[in-house]
Amino acid sequence: MVDPASSFLGKMLLEEITPVVMVLRTPLVEEACLKNGLTFVQMLQPFCVFNNIDVPVRTVSDQPYRLHKFKLRLFYASDIKQPNVEAAEEHLKEVVTRAAEKDLSDLSSDPPQLDDLLAMNSESLPLWFKIFNKELIRTLSFSEHEAFDHPVACLLVVSSKDELPINKFVDLFNTNQLPSLLNDGVMDPKILKHYLLIHDNQDGSSEKATNVLTEMRSTFGMNDCRLLCINSAKDGSEERIGSLWTPYKTDTSPSQDLGCLLNVNDVSEIKDLMQDLSSKHIIPHMEQKIRVLNQQVSATRKGFRNQIKNLWWRKGKEDTPDAPNGPMYTFSSIESQIRVLGDYAFMLRDYELALSSCRLLSTDYKIDKSWKRYAGVQEMMALTYFMLDQSRKEAENCMENAFSTYLKIGSTGQRNATRCGLWWVEMLKAKEQYKEAAGVYFRISSEEPSLHAAVMLEQASFCYLFSNPPMLRKYGFHLVLAGNRYYMSDQKKHSIRTYRSALSVYKGNSWSFIKDHVHFHVGKWYAFLGIFDVAVKHMLEILACSHQSVMTQELFLKDFLQNVEKMGKTYEVFRLQLPIINMSSLKVVFEDYRTYASTAAANVRESLWQSLEEDMVHSLPMSRSNWLEPEAKSSKKDKDSNVCVVGEAIKMDIEFKNPLQIPISISGVSLICQLFPRSEVAECELTEKDAHAHPYESASGEKNDAEELRKLTSNWELNSGVSSFALSEVVFSMRGGETTVVQLTVTPKVEGVLKIIGVRWKLSDSVVSYYNFDSDHVKKKNIKGRKKSSQSSSKNLKFVVIKSVPKLEGCIRHLPGKIYAGDTRRLVLELKNQSDISVKNMKMKISHPRFVIPGSLEDLNVEFPSCLEKNSNSEHNDVQPSSSKQPKSSLFSFEDAAIQGGTTFFWPLWLRAAVPGRISLYLSLYYEMENLSSEMKYRIFRIHYDLEVLQSLDLSFQISPCPSKLQEFLVRMDVVNRTSSENLQLHQLSSVGHQWEISPLQPNEAICPLQLLKAGQALSCFFKLKNCRKSSMFEGSISFHSLLQGHDVRLGPQGSDKALFDVSGSALADFHHHERLQQGKSIQGQQGTVDFILISQLPKNRADHGLEGQSDLPQLFSHHSCHHSIASTSPVWWLMNGPRTVHHNFTVSFCEIRLGMAIHNSSKEAISIRMSTLDVTSSDGQLSDVAAAAQDPISSENQGGWHNVSLGNDIKVTSDALGTQFGKSSSDVMAPFVWAASSSTRVELEPMSTTEVPLKICVFAPGTYNLSNYTMHWEVKLLGVPLSAGDRTRQLSGRSPGHPYYITVLQSP
Repeated sequence: MVDPASSFLGKMLLEEITPVVMVLRTPLVEEACLKNGLTFVQMLQPFCVFNNIDVPVRTVSDQPYRLHKFKLRLFYASDIKQPNVEAAEEHLKEVVTRAAEKDLSDLSSDPPQLDDLLAMNSESLPLWFKIFNKELIRTLSFSEHEAFDHPVACLLVVSSKDELPINKFVDLFNTNQLPSLLNDGVMDPKILKHYLLIHDNQDGSSEKATNVLTEMRSTFGMNDCRLLCINSAKDGSEERIGSLWTPYKTDTSPSQDLGCLLNVNDVSEIKDLMQDLSSKHIIPHMEQKIRVLNQQVSATRKGFRNQIKNLWWRKGKEDTPDAPNGPMYTFSSIESQIRVLGDYAFMLRDYELALSSCRLLSTDYKIDKSWKRYAGVQEMMALTYFMLDQSRKEAENCMENAFSTYLKIGSTGQRNATRCGLWWVEMLKAKEQYKEAAGVYFRISSEEPSLHAAVMLEQASFCYLFSNPPMLRKYGFHLVLAGNRYYMSDQKKHSIRTYRSALSVYKGNSWSFIKDHVHFHVGKWYAFLGIFDVAVKHMLEILACSHQSVMTQELFLKDFLQNVEKMGKTYEVFRLQLPIINMSSLKVVFEDYRTYASTAAANVRESLWQSLEEDMVHSLPMSRSNWLEPEAKSSKKDKDSNVCVVGEAIKMDIEFKNPLQIPISISGVSLICQLFPRSEVAECELTEKDAHAHPYESASGEKNDAEELRKLTSNWELNSGVSSFALSEVVFSMRGGETTVVQLTVTPKVEGVLKIIGVRWKLSDSVVSYYNFDSDHVKKKNIKGRKKSSQSSSKNLKFVVIKSVPKLEGCIRHLPGKIYAGDTRRLVLELKNQSDISVKNMKMKISHPRFVIPGSLEDLNVEFPSCLEKNSNSEHNDVQPSSSKQPKSSLFSFEDAAIQGGTTFFWPLWLRAAVPGRISLYLSLYYEMENLSSEMKYRIFRIHYDLEVLQSLDLSFQISPCPSKLQEFLVRMDVVNRTSSENLQLHQLSSVGHQWEISPLQPNEAICPLQLLKAGQALSCFFKLKNCRKSSMFEGSISFHSLLQGHDVRLGPQGSDKALFDVSGSALADFHHHERLQQGKSIQGQQGTVDFILISQLPKNRADHGLEGQSDLPQLFSHHSCHHSIASTSPVWWLMNGPRTVHHNFTVSFCEIRLGMAIHNSSKEAISIRMSTLDVTSSDGQLSDVAAAAQDPISSENQGGWHNVSLGNDIKVTSDALGTQFGKSSSDVMAPFVWAASSSTRVELEPMSTTEVPLKICVFAPGTYNLSNYTMHWEVKLLGVPLSAGDRTRQLSGRSPGHPYYITVLQSP
């Protein structure tokens, strides 16, 4: 802590708590002084402050001390009274208003920055704060309960021109002219008097004055009289000394010459007068007064006896009710004398005596319930503690007691509480307790009117700023409170100043509501002052107030537009936030070597197109330089730029968002661009580099924004008259909260380098906004210090414009948006070449060949769907049509086709909706330019369509071996119509491939005679499937046509003449190829599977249109079901041949029955087969399936053909007698039948060969028997050929149980 006397509070106390001298003068004295533009008191004031005085002082102690600084306060007797409340308030308002007028020039400057505020200290506060505080304290001058404002001496002044000067001196000290403090008995009227005679040298010699002085001394005493001669200067020849009075006369006009008649001798006399008055009269008088009072106090109050006596005398006063002002004390009362003693001691720097006196007095006032005097004593004790630099806690407690007591009194003590608070604040600030000081300021503000409260709150905010650490949030909040109070007091300039200072705290944080409040009111107050440009700047900050209510948003926008209108011109702003541009969604669509058929195709991810097109070019360019001719003079910037073509528009999708909940209108939306020759690229790069290296530095960024705005405005003005490119312009309206994507275009007309700089739009036809794209991307990356990464083509806004090259345009005709699954159609790819140059070497790749495949040129000239029907002249269905060919590869070439300039090209495509769902079709078409001198050698045309496929038919098949014939199967087809309203006619079912032949169960049986399958209806059909493969097929190569060529079954009434469709030599075959690939297996694999194709059509009487009103109805539906298995893991098939019923006379002998076992090898390798028969009896003498299974437990996975179904008891006895005969439970009973001949037979079978093994059984009793008690062992012979990778998991041996075969033996008559 600094020395208390050096602190602001110490200096204030040394100025404000000093002896008061009452001045009584005659009118002629004032007349002589006013010749210098000064009153008598003003003339003496510069000489009442003694900074180098050296006066010894001895109060009550024997040890004297010296005063080095001293001050007198001079007041006319008429001014020694408590100031008028209204006049005091008006004076304080004038102080604040003058401060606002001085700060008017700062209103148009930049608001203070936070760093500058943090660098401030308490010494840099505005000076008018101190002035206001002093003036506020002075409003309490000359109060009754305090003695430091009571006059210590009286200076009586008479002019030498007055008649009877001695009588004038006597008349001056008349009770009528004395202040009320003397007349009312508050202070002792016997005060020190000093008599002064004024002589004006302008009126003649001082001889008369000297005679009067002699008479005065004889009347009033030798030492108490003095003569002062003034106005000795002559005709302005003397040195000007008017600057001495300038600080003391605030209402001086610049032309007024203060002290014009006073010369150096006059000033010297005045100075000697005041010094003698203070050192030889006032200070000795106060010393004497202190000693006298101290003796009286010591005699009556000090000592134990006097204290007990005082307490006894005051006994009972505690029970008296409180009076508003407490009891009255005259100057002769001991309490008043103690207060005078304390105040005199304080003014003479004897703080110990002052403290002891106040302590003695504090108890008395408290017992007497004289609360105002008690608070005043507590206040003086706190100040004394402060000046003694002792007991900070005691000082604060005294101030707290004084402050609370003043407030307790009521309205009469509120202003005293304010003064107490100001002393208290300065005490805390001297100890650097700024946070606590701010709290006291806030307490003061709650007791004062709005204007005074505003000043207190502003000072409190600075205390929070000076706290350690700085409390910025409280600083800003109290500034806003102060600004609001200033506004209530009609001090708008002060409101603006405080609100602008608060913005430094709220800038860049998320305190949206208070930030909006500050900006809005600052803008409104600036507009009130007529400074509309600054008002609009503040209003701009709150336009995008999405967090505010609708009513508030309307108010903000309305006031903003009104202020813009009052400016009388179109207002231009940089990066207006209404609407907001979403830079992250910024998308640039341009066509270099990649062109697009639609916006949807341009919106597809580039990685998807690249994966589709990777086989179209030998080296697909991953960088932009691949399609440009390398030039030695081309800059690195060219290589990093996009490439576009003259006459082809560059489209930019910009997302605008209305952050408000109210509608807004936007007009004149257009891009801002530059186009310059390539030769000027290097110069432009250098200019941009220099601009980035030396940015316009500003703490707030406003200078940088102003420079960017200037550049954008200049570029836009150049755009308006340029003919090198064409710009589009968009007008639109936005509802509250709406987000709109606007597409803007720029079309270059000449070669060069085109740069998109930003975008321009107009809000409500009043405000023009410019937005610079570079400032949001490139500059931010450079500021962070990161290495600049290569931008994607959608973010890099610089384009190298090359000369015009051919560009194909086109579409797929007749492609519906919605389609049923299985719908097969012929489409047409239409391509137009609008340029004069031909294109050649066209290639095409389709993303979903399962859905779309290219046709041949001949398909354009045939009728659909009859072009897919079989040739009626063909004798056999399996004859290969001439048009059949291998399936097309993924990359389709248009052979030698070329598109001449200005012509249209057509090519057929086949569409089949393979599966339900939403399908995105992508088609890329590569073509080269006929003109090899072009910078771009080839281009790729990209087409994209979204297709919604609806459900139509659900198809499923079940295949089971035929129990009666080898290599024949039963097929069950289940069909469900899943459409919502369509009825479908089933036309034909085809088995695919040369190996299988499908046919009805009965040769002339009609399958699905109704033929019409209604919506939601299900149908099951049965067919017979026969294996037609021969062993010779494996010896040579298999043609693609033979693998796809199949057999067909007509579905419908018998005798129908509808032609069947060819599934092996048309687009259906290509679709089937892709369907097999999609369903998981190659067309050359797995010979044990079969594929089916179901073809259906709409009824002929269908009169309405297709989906969504489509005029072209679907004419053909094809459903492909692939890879249906017809084989087990065993390559061996067998079938037992023989009688089913035999009659025999068992009374003669047992029955012998001959059978045959046909065995077939279906594999490509030779197989060794061993058949073993089993003779096993059950407990009742009959063969049981369960027992056989237990005897020969074979895994069901090795079973082929029909599987065994347990019947519980395989032997069915037809006679009760016989049943009883074989019902004995004896273990040695003979079995009902046995296998005859060898129990094991081995055969070797070549690939795809069949043999028959003879068998015989002996039956001993009539009945029905299951001849499945045998096993079939097989093993593949590899003949030393090593296994391939795919055969290592294949089963090479196994054992299968016998198939059930039932035979009935009857007793013959």
